[in-house]
Amino acid sequence: MAGLFRRTMDYLYLACVVVGTTALVLISAVIPYAVFTRYVLNSAASWPEPLAILLTIVLTFIGAAAAYRLNLHMNVAYFANKLPPAGRRLLDLLVQLLMAVIALFMIIWGERLVEVTWHNTIADFPFLSVGITYLPIPIGGFCLLLFIIERIFLGLPPDPITHGSEAPSFD
Repeated sequence: MAGLFRRTMDYLYLACVVVGTTALVLISAVIPYAVFTRYVLNSAASWPEPLAILLTIVLTFIGAAAAYRLNLHMNVAYFANKLPPAGRRLLDLLVQLLMAVIALFMIIWGERLVEVTWHNTIADFPFLSVGITYLPIPIGGFCLLLFIIERIFLGLPPDPITHGSEAPSFD
């Protein structure tokens, strides 16, 4: 059962990375287009900036869940590293439980935000519901919660990036 859950989290992590990376690539394409139309064509397009903001929401909430899974987020562990091993394990459990509270907050209040704004539209994209644009908040919270559950019961997943002597040499 643990192996199946770990593999499922691997696939969820991969999906989060693909979604976040796609959003980042699209942001990187849309912003130069906006600059080009504004300063070269002297006729600014209205849609690139709101689209970049929407993609940033996707990148932030979905990408953050993926980063959290592999412990790639910014953290300060100086004082935690000074604790004995039992104290570190207890502190890590406390951190995971506090992060679970944040994930539940994202799920519950994000879902309410989606529900309240579902019938509103965005001026630049009248076909797009505002609620859809907020969907990355509860989805990211749900992914984050699953990654926290994985970390509590199975520990950190193996690092997919090779380190040390296993790393390829480019000499």
